[in-house]
Amino acid sequence: MIQLTHEPIDTEELLGKVRSDQAGAVVLFLGTTREWTGQRQTATLDYECYAEMAQRKLEQLRDQACRRWTLTACAIVHRLGRVDLGESSVAIAVSSPHRREAFDAGQWLIDNLKTDVPIWKRETWTDGTSQWVHPQELS
Repeated sequence: MIQLTHEPIDTEELLGKVRSDQAGAVVLFLGTTREWTGQRQTATLDYECYAEMAQRKLEQLRDQACRRWTLTACAIVHRLGRVDLGESSVAIAVSSPHRREAFDAGQWLIDNLKTDVPIWKRETWTDGTSQWVHPQELS
């Protein structure tokens, strides 16, 4: 399951897509909007993308992860539009027979998603200013 959505991410649905009797491990990563980035107080994040390109790149990352590790399933959902404080902007769920592979694959997926997928983030601060942020500038 690869999905771009303007709706809140349903983590139970996502976990249901990767659960399996063949998996001994299920790892869920959620990227959420934090209130503070350095000394700046965040009000909201906004995400935009070129959907066809982003979808294709997410599918490629999923396929690479499935070739690199022994995964039972892998699902990625990225939110678009406005994401308020505490809400999830990205969710990655990975299942595998063993936990090490699930953890390694999940970390690799989020690291590569942030640098390789054409999804752009604008951070708006409580002082009313905003800035488009390159994925490698903030973590």
